[in-house]
Amino acid sequence: MDKKIPTLDLTRNYARIKDEVQEAVNSVLESQYFILGPDVARFEEECENYLGEVSAVGCASGTDALLLALMALDIGEGDEVITTPYSFFATVSCITRLGAKPVFVDVDPLSFNIDMKKVLDAVTPKTKAFLPVHIFGQMAPLEEIKEELEKRGIAIVEDAAQAFGSWRKENESIRRAGAWGTIGCYSFFPTKNLGGYGDGGMVVTKDASLADRLKKLRVHGAGTTYYHDEVGLNSRLDSLQAAILRVKLRHLEEWNEERRRAAGRYYALFAEKGLIGIVIPPSEMENNYHIYHQYVVKVPQRDDLQAHLENQGIVSRVYYPVSLHMQRCFAFLGYSEGDFPVSESLSRETLALPIFPELTMEEQKKIVNSIGDFYKK
Repeated sequence: MDKKIPTLDLTRNYARIKDEVQEAVNSVLESQYFILGPDVARFEEECENYLGEVSAVGCASGTDALLLALMALDIGEGDEVITTPYSFFATVSCITRLGAKPVFVDVDPLSFNIDMKKVLDAVTPKTKAFLPVHIFGQMAPLEEIKEELEKRGIAIVEDAAQAFGSWRKENESIRRAGAWGTIGCYSFFPTKNLGGYGDGGMVVTKDASLADRLKKLRVHGAGTTYYHDEVGLNSRLDSLQAAILRVKLRHLEEWNEERRRAAGRYYALFAEKGLIGIVIPPSEMENNYHIYHQYVVKVPQRDDLQAHLENQGIVSRVYYPVSLHMQRCFAFLGYSEGDFPVSESLSRETLALPIFPELTMEEQKKIVNSIGDFYKK
């Protein structure tokens, strides 16, 4: 059998930047700065320049980025945070770890992002923050409710773990994912569009006082070594990851464009094969720049199709097989099956197909032909 087509091939990506990465890593080894240090400071500055008008604080992971953001906003016992049931586990676990209550709002069936039309109905006197997820690399339309939330004193914490480089146009201005709300959170997990060679994350904010507090919180709450203003986390971005991410950031725009071209090829191939309608490709919403962290389609007989593709040497993934309100560990919240029908249907019907900058037309033809064979097209 031919070599499998993976959902993501990091080896091909590494081959393109191998010399740059090795030079960056060697520089760190020569410096012997391993935790925070000059490369982290430079990476933070480069992210600030890229995102615009924010202060950037590197940390140990995307999960920690969310936790640090909520801690900096003093989210805790008795508070409510509105968020989506259709996301990675950390989006909600960070809320409950601080003793706060996640309040779920169902998602839009086209973009898979939280349905902005329903958010304000979920606000109560206990609501302290709104935590939208820019799912799969596409921004949620925050402008629809941002002003109203700010009037009510509700912070916006953007989970942009999958969306570094994504943007949305508002009144001819470009708003980058994570740099629009009160605080933005990123993950640099290796599979992300901007991914390291290990764990890493970042928190950004336009509020200087919040940025100062985040810098303390990531080092056990210490403003000066051994002098602690509060109890924080041990969540520092290490120099090796920062050096690698600095290399990758220089190429990010090119790689995101290559992902977008691959997404366009998928649509053309599905149309050519007569599959549009059976396969529902992802929708890029008006005014959005989708970076296709994942290429997620809606299909009938999802599990059988996934097994068929596996037999053809094509790897696919399910994001996410269980809506968060149905996770056993969140049973105490009192939600039931049927409470969020769109999210639940997506968990049954969506499939992530291979998508990465180096994906070839030949590979995409094989994928689409295999899907056509399954549906006898």
